[in-house]
Amino acid sequence: MNNFSRTLDLLNKAMDVGVLRDSVYADNLANKDVPNWKRTEVNFESELKKAIRSEDYKPQFEMARGDPRHVSNWTRMDYGNVQPRRVLDYLSTYNNNGNNVDPDEEFTKILKNQLQYTIYAHAAAFEYGQVSLVLRA
Repeated sequence: MNNFSRTLDLLNKAMDVGVLRDSVYADNLANKDVPNWKRTEVNFESELKKAIRSEDYKPQFEMARGDPRHVSNWTRMDYGNVQPRRVLDYLSTYNNNGNNVDPDEEFTKILKNQLQYTIYAHAAAFEYGQVSLVLRA
């Protein structure tokens, strides 16, 4: 896969995760007064980072496997298979009613998410603009 398609693929995944996060944060805010409601987070970047690092990494020592069912000490991850994960936050508390949604924190996360989405959209437009320049020349 070339750099152009990989970059656009990663930008597309990041924008999809941004849409999911927007939905999750809105859901958290909508339920801020519901007793015992636990807020949800979206985990994606750490798994994506692991997958991208695994493409270039190979251990100095790889264990021999006599059977394909044996566990390997290393497997290459494909970044295309990384999916966002919704995670409930059971550890924090905000209200006495068991609800842990802090509206100020959720609004801050919404703003950050919107800024990131805008940056990704501009980056994708820039990539297409570069191709357009090459095709005009």
